[in-house]
Amino acid sequence: MVAEAVNRIVAEKKKRLFHSSEALKIMQESQSKPAPKVSVIIPSYNTAGLIPACLDSAFAQTYSDFEAIVVNDGSPDTPELEKALQPYMDRIVYIKQENKRAAGARNNAIRNARGEFVAFLDSDDTWMPDHLASQMQQFADDPSLDLVYCDGILMLDAEERRFMEKNPSNGQATFDALIVERCQIPISTVVARKRTLVDAGLFDEKLLRCDDYDMWVRSAFIGAKIGYNRKLGARFFVARPGSLSQSKAKMIEGYWTILEKFKRTLPLKDADRDVVEKRAAQIRARYLLEEGKCKLEERQFDQGRQLISEANGYLRRPSLSVAVIGLRLAPRATANLMSFWRRIRNGASA
Repeated sequence: MVAEAVNRIVAEKKKRLFHSSEALKIMQESQSKPAPKVSVIIPSYNTAGLIPACLDSAFAQTYSDFEAIVVNDGSPDTPELEKALQPYMDRIVYIKQENKRAAGARNNAIRNARGEFVAFLDSDDTWMPDHLASQMQQFADDPSLDLVYCDGILMLDAEERRFMEKNPSNGQATFDALIVERCQIPISTVVARKRTLVDAGLFDEKLLRCDDYDMWVRSAFIGAKIGYNRKLGARFFVARPGSLSQSKAKMIEGYWTILEKFKRTLPLKDADRDVVEKRAAQIRARYLLEEGKCKLEERQFDQGRQLISEANGYLRRPSLSVAVIGLRLAPRATANLMSFWRRIRNGASA
């Protein structure tokens, strides 16, 4: 019995050593090859069942001068992930790290990237076959560009919708445009010069969410020229179970946190500071409203009413004023009515 246990432990250690040495060998071989033009960065966390489709879409690109870097971000599904990656091991650079969230995974990949450009592809998303070719052609047409992005398809259960229909981009993608979300950038379509991201300080690993938004704004702030087109470049799987995008209130809170960070850390001119402060006040009100709705769903009526009332101090919507009165006089009935009306509106906008 003891001998069998010891043999199992030794076999498992040999297996781990084999996989780690194989990964190191592949990485060393890739480093000895001529540098590719583009490094494709694919962080993975609990996506073993989705990453084969992601990688298949990357290797189906009509543009071929790239390397693919997959970062295992301390994923709890590592055995399943490495099994899923086995058919691709001779074509990818595989990096395993302790969990540092998406920002840390992307930074690690950027530091190891050999390409002049980096392209981002989340492991639960996929690319259209001509995505990289189209984005690299945009750089060829305008060499002054530092970062480009494009449209994609949002996969909402059985429904599909174009990203730019829901999140438009209008006019130039400047610092101001990103602050007020006149232009919104889906990360799995982004191709950027590696130098630009390094100069901007890479992704902020302290942020719990919205670190990609923070990265694009800081890039624009230091003078990066951002371009976009409306071609469909990717498919995005929205609200995957366990993903951060599932909580609207938390995402808005993340956005507000970043705006407050900009006020503290960026050397803003008066005009820029005014834009950031006005947007931060607006987003704070939206966060309070969403958090108030969450409290009502949890049947915490007093807290919900207070949050909605505070939000309406900025928003000044007559409908919210009526809701606050209703929550004071008949909280349960008013909360049920608000929930019903919200479902109606969400269904109409779907």
